[in-house]
Amino acid sequence: DHENFKMADDGRDEEGPDDGNEDVEAEAQVEFKPLIELPPEVEIKSGEEDEEVIFKMRTKMFRFNEPTKEWKERGTGDVRFLRHKETSKVRVLMRAEKTLRVRANHPLAPSLELKPHAGSDRAFTYFTPDWSEDPETGVIEQRNELFAFRFAGPENATKFKEAFEKCQKNDFTGLEVIKPDAEDAQAAEASKKEKKDAQ
Repeated sequence: DHENFKMADDGRDEEGPDDGNEDVEAEAQVEFKPLIELPPEVEIKSGEEDEEVIFKMRTKMFRFNEPTKEWKERGTGDVRFLRHKETSKVRVLMRAEKTLRVRANHPLAPSLELKPHAGSDRAFTYFTPDWSEDPETGVIEQRNELFAFRFAGPENATKFKEAFEKCQKNDFTGLEVIKPDAEDAQAAEASKKEKKDAQ
């Protein structure tokens, strides 16, 4: 009996999972058509394709909330001056660095009056019509805003002021070197970390 049992076992092994391979492979070759046909890949445009960056600098941005009479932080990232390749018109664009949501978007008009914020030597404010997302609703529509930009130190704030006022006069000389930004800061941090890890 014990021998018969062993033979039966052996038989089961011979007819085990290996014999089913052909059927599994045959099933795997069946084609399934997708329920939904996906459209061809769409190129996403940023709206900046016809512009060149003539200035950018890392900043923390705030907007004044009129109903509560307090400053609300809008995010940290690069404030950029973009010049249109054909018209040479300049606009201010600031995107929050993690979400890339637009926090400031308006022409850098000669009428904008840049003022030091609350006597600070590293922050400036100005009042402007703006076309960025409403922080509460996400709706994009023109609103008059009072913005403040705070920089790492007085030197960066001064560079921002100089570039801002130059662009208001259509003077674009010497701006290309004023580009410290979030990417540069991240690269510097990574470099520091690598050096520290190597020690």
